[in-house]
Amino acid sequence: MDSAFDQSDGPSGEYLPDELPFDPMPLCKQWFDEAHARKVQPNPNAMTLATLDPPPLGRLSARTVLCKELDVAGGSVVFYTNYTGRKAVALEANSFAAVLFHWDTLDRQIRIEGPVTRTTAAESDAYFATRPWESQIGAWSSEQSRPIASRAALRDRVAETIMRFGVDAKGGIPRPPHWGGYRLWAERVELWVAGEARIHDRAVWSRTLVKNGEGFRGGVWTATRLQP
Repeated sequence: MDSAFDQSDGPSGEYLPDELPFDPMPLCKQWFDEAHARKVQPNPNAMTLATLDPPPLGRLSARTVLCKELDVAGGSVVFYTNYTGRKAVALEANSFAAVLFHWDTLDRQIRIEGPVTRTTAAESDAYFATRPWESQIGAWSSEQSRPIASRAALRDRVAETIMRFGVDAKGGIPRPPHWGGYRLWAERVELWVAGEARIHDRAVWSRTLVKNGEGFRGGVWTATRLQP
């Protein structure tokens, strides 16, 4: 008997393959690129980042950051931030995090969990150089997550930074030492596709990571289909 449960395709037009791929990262990249190509939202690279605050409170915290690199070969995602803000303080104390991409229009989401390391100074320098001049000024001006008396006080800090570097410094502003990237190494990846009648399609991949220099090297992926 035909029903919503028998359909071979989900609301977005496709479910996960019957035979799950050996490595989830190429499919992650395919979804990531499609979200950009179809312009499904203003920031298709937006992902929710969850971290654990250091003791004694040890509370969970989540916020939206932008994925600036999805590395298929190494199995990692990169984002940039202020190294003195709350998220960075949490990551320095507990270098493990989780991220979530959710593309509602595509009926898809990706969850990635794993250890986090800083990107190299060269990587951070290279990315910072590509940022708009105004964003470079902002990185120097803001003591992220710290209290400030008023919006006017923040504008004053921005004005002081512009005076410091000069209005002709566009494109020549160095990266602040308190700003840079983090790389989350995928230890667990879950892919989700919305299904009719909430019979969603889910699968999870996991692997063992081994320390390799400043980063990690991944072992063989193990894939498992999950019930919704």
